[in-house]
Amino acid sequence: MRVSVLASGSSGNATFIQMGETKLLVDAGISARRIKKSLAEIGVAIEELQGILITHEHRDHINGLVTLTKKYQLPIYSRANTFRQMYCRDLLADHCCNAIVDCLAIGDIRIESFSISHDAADPVGYSLYRQGLKCTVATDLGFVTTGVQKALDDSDVVVLEANHDVDLLQQNPAYPQTLKQRILSNRGHLSNQDAAWALVKMRKKKQCKVLLAHLSDENNKPDLAYDTICKIVSKQGCDLIANMDIKVTKPDETVSLDDGYNLRSEGVG
Repeated sequence: MRVSVLASGSSGNATFIQMGETKLLVDAGISARRIKKSLAEIGVAIEELQGILITHEHRDHINGLVTLTKKYQLPIYSRANTFRQMYCRDLLADHCCNAIVDCLAIGDIRIESFSISHDAADPVGYSLYRQGLKCTVATDLGFVTTGVQKALDDSDVVVLEANHDVDLLQQNPAYPQTLKQRILSNRGHLSNQDAAWALVKMRKKKQCKVLLAHLSDENNKPDLAYDTICKIVSKQGCDLIANMDIKVTKPDETVSLDDGYNLRSEGVG
């Protein structure tokens, strides 16, 4: 299994996942040109992709779709209501748009979508399975529902939102109160503390790799997110060396997990 978060944050999101010979993107919120470049840097040609899974219709998750479908004819998979609400739906070829309900298979990968709580039409996360391995992507969620918590269970790799520090957000003078309330609501974004408790409650395999995603540039800091989450998780008895490896993603870097479960960061330039 290979997992590479090509970009993560309010400026754009895209994650590459390979299981067996099947290569997919989860979200395409950065330009097709940048996706192509980032994939090339990890040794993958964009033409090798077999599909794009879209979590929801916000622009930072779909901005590259028009070019990806026109130039590369890549199939897109998402909920029907998500397609209806995409700002660019009229520019996407119908044969590229595949509405899903719960489960599907693409190549070697079995995929389960699960509902998340966010201010979008029908937002989802995804769990991808192949030969006993599981990768779960859960970002842009206001809180961890029972369904989300169940989806996280037994994952080998988790891409989990750690959007904000509550104190930094509440003290941010640049954010109006209405925006703060939206982010803090059950249909907003997940805080560092809530992300930590989701990991604590997750039923764990012997070892799990965690990529903290969608950090706010204004209301979080990579070191703060990492330290907060590691402190809570370790206090609850999880060995951060033997059982759980936690890394932070960034908006302008690719963070890759290779077959040997070694994480590395690569600048995209």
